[in-house]
Amino acid sequence: MRRYEMMIIVTDTLEEEAAVAAFDRAKDILAQQGGTLLDEAWWGRRKLAYEINKRDFGFYGVLDFEASTEAVDELERLLKISDDIVRFKTVRPEIRVRSA
Repeated sequence: MRRYEMMIIVTDTLEEEAAVAAFDRAKDILAQQGGTLLDEAWWGRRKLAYEINKRDFGFYGVLDFEASTEAVDELERLLKISDDIVRFKTVRPEIRVRSA
């Protein structure tokens, strides 16, 4: 199993409780796929860097986890078809490019 970080942006058309529930669904999917959640952070409502779907704000959450490649693929597939998820990005922290 490899370590991953995933940032998820949930639409701000939802109330914060519903946005947290959408974020929790991602954690549930990860657990169902056999992944291990190491850390999580809920950043709340923040301004987007650029307008997405005519919206300027979104709810941000970050997951730090270990999972197999197949589990990550399934999680990403389910996030893509979710109407509540605006964007997500998965990275492997040990191979990120760091500037000096």
